[in-house]
Amino acid sequence: MGEQTQVQAKPETQTPPQSQLQPRSPPNSDSTLVSNSPVDLPPNPSNPSKIPIRPQKIRKLSCTPSSKTPQTTASSATPASTKSRRKSAPKSSSSRGLPQIIKPLSANGEIDNALLHLRSADPLLGSLIDTLPVPQFESHHSPFLALSKSILYQQLAYKAGTSIYTRFVSLCGGEDAVCPDVVLSLSAQQLKQIGVSGRKASYLYDLANKYKNGILCDDALVKMDDKSLFTMLSMVKGIGSWSVHMFMIFSLHRPDVLPVSDLGVRKGVQLLYGLEELPRPSQMEQLCEKWRPYRSAGAWYMWRFVEWKGTPTTAAAAIDAGNVQPLQQIQTGQETQQHQLQLLEPINGIGNLGYLTIFRLKACIWSQ
Repeated sequence: MGEQTQVQAKPETQTPPQSQLQPRSPPNSDSTLVSNSPVDLPPNPSNPSKIPIRPQKIRKLSCTPSSKTPQTTASSATPASTKSRRKSAPKSSSSRGLPQIIKPLSANGEIDNALLHLRSADPLLGSLIDTLPVPQFESHHSPFLALSKSILYQQLAYKAGTSIYTRFVSLCGGEDAVCPDVVLSLSAQQLKQIGVSGRKASYLYDLANKYKNGILCDDALVKMDDKSLFTMLSMVKGIGSWSVHMFMIFSLHRPDVLPVSDLGVRKGVQLLYGLEELPRPSQMEQLCEKWRPYRSAGAWYMWRFVEWKGTPTTAAAAIDAGNVQPLQQIQTGQETQQHQLQLLEPINGIGNLGYLTIFRLKACIWSQ
C-alpha cells in the first residue's frame, strides 16, 4: 500500500512539468526541430512545412468563408434575386403563356376574350366594338389550298380571280384534291390555258416543291409560331409580308397579327385616333401596341370601321389616274420587289372593283 502511494505521488510530481510544457510547446517544438536537424536541413523542412501549411490554411480559409460567403451572399441575394425573378415573372409568364395566345380566334371563347381585352385596353376601340358586329373567323381551306388561292388572286379583280381559281380547282379535280403532287403534275401549258400566267405558275410550283421536299407542311404551319411562320412562308416565291399576314389572320386565325403595311388597317387607325396623316408602317406598331395580344381582332375592326365610314379605303389614297401604286413604295421607296408585289394585291383588287373595300375582298378570298 505504501508503494502504491509512492507510485501515485511520483506522477503527481511529474504533472507540473507537463503543464509547463503546454504553453511553451510551440517555441520548444520549433527549437527542437532546429536543434535536431543539421544546418542545411532546417530551412528545407521548415520552409516546406510552412509552405504547405499556409496554402492549406489559405485554402481552408478561402473555402470555408467563401462557402459561407456565397451562402450568405446567396441567402442575401436570394431575396433580391427572387424579387427580380418575381418582377420578371410577368415576362416569363407572358412568354410561357404563348400557347394560350396562339390559340386561334375561331376557338370557343377566344373572340369574347379578345373583345374584353380590347375594350379595357383602348376605350376608343371599345366604343367601336360596341357599334360594329362581332368578328367572324371561319375558313374551311387547308393551308396549302389557301396559299395557292392567294397566289392565284394576286393583281386580279375579285371576279377575274374567282374565275381562274374555279378553273384551277376543276383542273385539279376539286378543292379536296388540290395538293402538292397534283399541282406539280400540271404543266405550264395547262395552267396557261386556264388563265394562270407563267410567273404565277412558277410561284405555284415553288410552293408545291417546298411541300414535297419537306420544307413546309400543313401540320407544321399550323403549329409554328408567328415569327417562324413568317420566315418560312416568306421564302416561297410570290408570297410576301402582306400575303403572310392575311394567311395568318384569315386562314390560321392567329390572334396577334398586325399587318402594318395594309392600307386599310392604316386608314382605320387614322380615323380612329383622328390623325392628320396616314400613319406610317413604322408608327403602326407603337399605335397598336395596346391591342396585344389580340391585334388581329383590332385589325379586323379597322377594316370594318373604314367600310362603315364609307371611305374608299385605299382607292383614293393609292390610285392616281387609273395607275395603281403601293403607298408604302411612294413613302419609303425601300421595299423589296417581292414585297412591293404583295402590296399591289389588295390595291389592284380595289381599284378594279371601285368602292369594294379591302375587308370584303379579304373575306371573300380567304374565308370561302
